Amino acid sequence: MSSPHEEPDEATRPQDESPNIDGAISNVEATSPHHSSALSSELEKSIIVAYRSIGLGVFGASMRFAGMPLEKIALFMNSSQVSGKHQFAQSIKLAFREGALAPYRVVGPASMVAWFMQYSVMGFAFQFFDHALSKSLGVAPVYYGEELMEPPPASSSSRGKGVEANNNDALSSESDASYHVKTLAKTLLAPVLAGSLESSVANRAEVQRYFGCSKFAAIEGKLGWNPAARLFAPAFASNAMRNVIMCNTSFIITPITYKLYFPQEKKSQGSLFWYGMGMNFAGNAVAITQQALWGRALDYAAVNEGRNIKYSEVIRSSLKQEGMAAFITLPKWCSRILMNAPVQGSLPWFYNNVLPMGEGPVMDVARWVTSSSADYGTGDNHQAGSIS
Repeated sequence: MSSPHEEPDEATRPQDESPNIDGAISNVEATSPHHSSALSSELEKSIIVAYRSIGLGVFGASMRFAGMPLEKIALFMNSSQVSGKHQFAQSIKLAFREGALAPYRVVGPASMVAWFMQYSVMGFAFQFFDHALSKSLGVAPVYYGEELMEPPPASSSSRGKGVEANNNDALSSESDASYHVKTLAKTLLAPVLAGSLESSVANRAEVQRYFGCSKFAAIEGKLGWNPAARLFAPAFASNAMRNVIMCNTSFIITPITYKLYFPQEKKSQGSLFWYGMGMNFAGNAVAITQQALWGRALDYAAVNEGRNIKYSEVIRSSLKQEGMAAFITLPKWCSRILMNAPVQGSLPWFYNNVLPMGEGPVMDVARWVTSSSADYGTGDNHQAGSIS
């Protein structure tokens, strides 16, 4: 994720010359514009990543708690507990069968911590993997912050101008192709790693909220899994696939397509907010299939007080009973949108417009702390010298 206040370096965005690997790496290591001689580039990078991750965690946990009734409706909607006609009404009835505040009663401290960790880890993991892969492959990180508002880079068709470009056309084309292949590999791999890590943090808490604490404990006792398997919890694979899809939507597809294809004269914070919402709707059309598979897999696991999930049987029996409606229908999609859009749809806007506003003050505080520590150490040395 490049600096929101730096012009993209020709070394990191191949335009009129072959990509310069050293330039790309230096750009990855300094992703924030708030540089200072008092802080090393590595320390500054760590502070900015931590700030963004904590910000995402607080934002995500607050939004998820506020929208807990919508989450319960969506969970029931994408399970085998509702079928036939009026599925949405059935889900609402199940969500509030124990009272208007019933959805909030299943939220304990563990869920709040899990939500915070889920979104902070998601932000940290994507930044970490995006930066690490970008650095190792010598390519630019994903667009970030004010960079989204800048015009897209010149197309590679502008190459070949001038005598030197003509003489090196074959070499430039080969370098360009290599750069794009590396960028594609990084773009595909980063959200897979980030989404899987997010699920390793969040899936257990989600399963607990789905079953309730006592029922989940009984199922775990019947399964008798080892501690490592318990950490991931049942239905991890479908949960991870869903998160990979949504990570791609929020951190890859939305910023890249907005930067490259959204009309330049219409770019603004407001348009990015609504564009992110629209892309979230589209991403959920795919993610809803995995959400439904997750719910049905958990229902399968709960049979006879606990059994191991066999996805082939879950899919086969679901298709036999309801066809494709078992995994995607308009009501299922709408319920998923209600649950997910408020936080996930606004995430690109919050990440690229709101968080950058705090980076300056955060770095000012970091510089002040570093300077104060240095001054304190210098004062102690002077006092020690005068005493001796």
